[in-house]
Amino acid sequence: MKDSFIELSLGSYIISHGYGTKQKEVMEHIPSEHFAKKLIAVSRIKSVSEKYILTDYVDGRWIYWEYEEDYEDVKKLLL
Repeated sequence: MKDSFIELSLGSYIISHGYGTKQKEVMEHIPSEHFAKKLIAVSRIKSVSEKYILTDYVDGRWIYWEYEEDYEDVKKLLL
């Protein structure tokens, strides 16, 4: 089965590596000076906020991508 994809301009991101001691989430912030166009498989998207799109990542991790597009435009792409 072929995945559906959407194209977004993505910038800085945060990787959630899971939980460490005392159940504190381990986050890695990766800054980016520019946005770059990327294709994202719709099946990987977990949620969308006004600033971030949350997708699954390798080995059970999650990644929060900052995106440049308008929230309403992203909603239209997904509905």
